[in-house]
Amino acid sequence: VQLQASGGGLVQAGGSLNVSCVVSGLPLRILGMGWFRQAPGKQRELVASISDDENTNYADSVKGRFTTSRDNVKKTVYLQMNSLESEDTAVYYCVKGVWTRSRALVGMDYWGEGTLVTVSS
Repeated sequence: VQLQASGGGLVQAGGSLNVSCVVSGLPLRILGMGWFRQAPGKQRELVASISDDENTNYADSVKGRFTTSRDNVKKTVYLQMNSLESEDTAVYYCVKGVWTRSRALVGMDYWGEGTLVTVSS
């Protein structure tokens, strides 16, 4: 599985950005995906996930501001980020999740290279 994220950049606080991840190697429709981020000096954080049947979950830190979605035909997963804050500055990674049969996310086995999001205050 190959994951190619793009769409990062510099945005002012309060602004919006949409990052995307093109998935190849397996049909996206059978995959559950996620988005991690890592800020300088901080641990990696899972910010959003979307199961193969499109159930989504979010970290408390982004709930209500970030939305993840998928387009299986375009083989692309999206992370729409609104009301961005300086604390959202990080490298964002698209990941393929490891899921149980009950669709609980228990790990990640493929990572993309990441795209940098910088929020200026």
